[in-house]
Amino acid sequence: MSTTTQIVPSNPANPFGSGSVLRGTVKSILSGDTIIVRGVPKGGPPPERTVGFSGITAPKLARRPFDAAAVQAEAADKEIKDEPFAWEAREFLRKKLIGKEVCFVLDPKTVGNKKEYGVVYLGKDTSGENILEALVSEGLADVRKGGMRVDDNQTRLIQLEEAAQTSKKGKWGPTESLSEHVRDISWNLENPRQFVESNKGKEIDAVIEFVRDGCTVRAFLLPSFQYVTIMFTGIKTPMFKMEDGTSTAEPYAEEAKYFTEVRLLQRDVKVLLEGTSNQNLLATILHPSGNITELLLLEGFAHCSDWSMKSVTNGVDRLRSAEKSAKEKKLRIWKNFQSTSPAVEIKEKNFTGKVVEVVNGDALILKLQDGTFQKIFLSSIRSPRLQDVANGDGEAANKKIDAKNRPRPLYDIPYMFEAREFLRKKLIGKKINVEVDYIQPKSTEFPEKTCCTINYGGINIAEALVSKGLATVVKYRQNDDQRSSFYDDLLKAEDRAMKKGVGLHSKKEAPVIRVADISGDLQKAKHFLSFLQRAGKCEALVEFVASGSRFRLYIPKETCLITFLLSGIECPRGARPSAAGGPMMPADAFGEEAFNYVKEMIMQKEVLVEVESMDKGGNFIGWCFVDGVNLSVALVEEGLARVHFTAEKSNHYGALQQAEGRAKMKKLNLWSIEEEKKEEVQEVVAVERRISYQTIVITEISNELHFYAQNVETGPSLEKLMNQLRLDFNHSPPIPASYTPRKGELCAAKFSDGDWYRALIEKTIPPNKATVLYVDYGNHETVDILHLASLPSTYQALPHQAHLYALACITLPKDPEDVQAAVKFFSEEVAGRQFLLNVEYKNLGIDYVTLVDADDKELDIGQLLISEGLVVSEKRREKHLKELVDRYKAAEEKAKRDRVNLWNASPFDRSSSK
Repeated sequence: MSTTTQIVPSNPANPFGSGSVLRGTVKSILSGDTIIVRGVPKGGPPPERTVGFSGITAPKLARRPFDAAAVQAEAADKEIKDEPFAWEAREFLRKKLIGKEVCFVLDPKTVGNKKEYGVVYLGKDTSGENILEALVSEGLADVRKGGMRVDDNQTRLIQLEEAAQTSKKGKWGPTESLSEHVRDISWNLENPRQFVESNKGKEIDAVIEFVRDGCTVRAFLLPSFQYVTIMFTGIKTPMFKMEDGTSTAEPYAEEAKYFTEVRLLQRDVKVLLEGTSNQNLLATILHPSGNITELLLLEGFAHCSDWSMKSVTNGVDRLRSAEKSAKEKKLRIWKNFQSTSPAVEIKEKNFTGKVVEVVNGDALILKLQDGTFQKIFLSSIRSPRLQDVANGDGEAANKKIDAKNRPRPLYDIPYMFEAREFLRKKLIGKKINVEVDYIQPKSTEFPEKTCCTINYGGINIAEALVSKGLATVVKYRQNDDQRSSFYDDLLKAEDRAMKKGVGLHSKKEAPVIRVADISGDLQKAKHFLSFLQRAGKCEALVEFVASGSRFRLYIPKETCLITFLLSGIECPRGARPSAAGGPMMPADAFGEEAFNYVKEMIMQKEVLVEVESMDKGGNFIGWCFVDGVNLSVALVEEGLARVHFTAEKSNHYGALQQAEGRAKMKKLNLWSIEEEKKEEVQEVVAVERRISYQTIVITEISNELHFYAQNVETGPSLEKLMNQLRLDFNHSPPIPASYTPRKGELCAAKFSDGDWYRALIEKTIPPNKATVLYVDYGNHETVDILHLASLPSTYQALPHQAHLYALACITLPKDPEDVQAAVKFFSEEVAGRQFLLNVEYKNLGIDYVTLVDADDKELDIGQLLISEGLVVSEKRREKHLKELVDRYKAAEEKAKRDRVNLWNASPFDRSSSK
């Protein structure tokens, strides 16, 4: 669409020119004998003049009644109906004059009145077509005769009128056909929504009759003469607001209205109906010269309106692109535009990964090609929450869940399980392509979030989730551009879901998933055992993997949660509490590898389980099959488990033996260190002591002089993990009491300093306490279960950083006060310093080590304790320890001679220390 060129007058002070002949551009046709002419614009909407035609009268058009009741009664206004040929006269002028240049000569006696009269010519001067004569010659106007001075112009009009009468043109035609030239106008729509639905997708001819503001017009739909108010779909321009009875224009409202007027007012257009807003229609106006909606956006006169953008049938991308262009150029309404969401540089826009876990309805964990894991979020959507349920009281629902003994958000929050399941069934274990839309920057309160669009199998996963009512679309502020690249598709999907009343938008009672949690409940487990044994192989869903041979299952058929142990194998375990609540036992060799292997293989996948028996803790024991593969056999074949003697009576014993034989031949994992273990058992030792130092810092010391230490080399990895964990938990705090602690399970715990750490449940203390070990630091604490939460799998990959050690070749005194003195001296000596640690031997799963100062390798801490008379040297028979034992013995003899500490006591007292 192009703006009509205006005629520049000879006198710039008068926008219509000077002299007797004035010029302008026709804005609109009020009737068959009255027009509105615009002058030359001067920095804004130009002035206008209403000009009536001298000496003639055209049939009167119907006027819109004041209200709908007047239409029915036809009593509010006598001129509700057209006079015959009134519309034809108006249309004759509209098609000839709208947007065209005209000149006009006014009657002097009417100049300055509200409505001026004169003669109008088409063109720049009076040599053009006389519009009054054209109307009369077509039989579309009467010549006024009474009381008028007859001159040459009047005589000419009378002659033309007589000719039209003779030819029976226009209104001079047969009287009986006059009723056919009166419009049947419908001023109001009874059911706008039904009208739109019945005409959706059709291009309806229309004439724009009035421009209310830049994005709202009134029009006649043709040929039905339905008078409607149309709002442009997908945009909003500055408006005119009523304040104290006065209309006040927002910035650029006048300019936007004028922009639309000069392009659409009284033009022939096509209307594509797309929706409704109360009694108004939402539509796209199609004009041969362009799309007014897109032009308004390009020129900075409008912004995209999310609520109506979802109704746009086509060209959404063009509208968003037009708005973006105006923002970048800072045109008009965007002159002070600043995005509220600072963009974070996207280093890799597209990447691929394998889905290993569905965290919830809008978050996934991927395993990338380099073996690392990354958590991603679906852009611009939000998974179900309590307040999202349309048919219920969110507060009441919250109280209901809090009242339960063991709340489980996945099953208790309506549609959370369905959303998780939708994503799990489509994506778990699948390799997907990810397109990063934006990265939500991290702050002191919120972690960085990578927000993406996932297309799998030609389907936008987020759009599919929203269309089923299993997620809602995030609503953004006008100046927030950090959103999905398919945001408008998401809005349309949400609109469809709301109309269908599905999922979160349903008016029905939200579905309830009743789950019996049998984990750790011996009585319930006994009740279910017979059911599960009789069922044979039954389907189950792996909800959580605790170790290589222990995981939690959801069995849909029985609607229960159970803890399941693999039968027939002995699988290395991860770090765990020792008996009677003692210090933590370190992870077995290849325990972490077994855990990771099993988790990637079965996490959140559907498996078949065959329950054989149950242990004393209410945990079920049996066989697990995934994609036809026996998981016990698979672990043995990878050298991540050994065959247990209990498998001899099983039908799978032969397969297990063959798998173990193949793993031994290939020396896989466990079998790669088997020879080493044999040498250790048989005490076949090297003549020389092996020294392989690692730099450590000591983080915790026990009363038995055992201590926990961290490897300095892995310190940065731990620091990065802890920072991310705290940001994640501060941004999305866990639901209180949503986690049920179980002995030996890794979780997140809130320490007394207010921060979250990785922790292992050592024991539970009814009714609401648990003792935990902070696996990266070695300290123990009894905490309220409200301060415990499930630990996402992304934070479980890094091995425990605090390892338990004891000093080699020393023995503690028997007197508790002497032990306390040794521990105190040791604590003061090692505080804030780095040491070199060398493992000398193992006993009961604990590494016994020597410690030397990182800066002074001559300073051996064990030898120092002996020389201070605080501990006693231990006799060891290993040949490779001979030099160390001799050195410690020499230090002890010197302490005795110097009568230091232990050796300063009387003979009677010393006997109790030996």
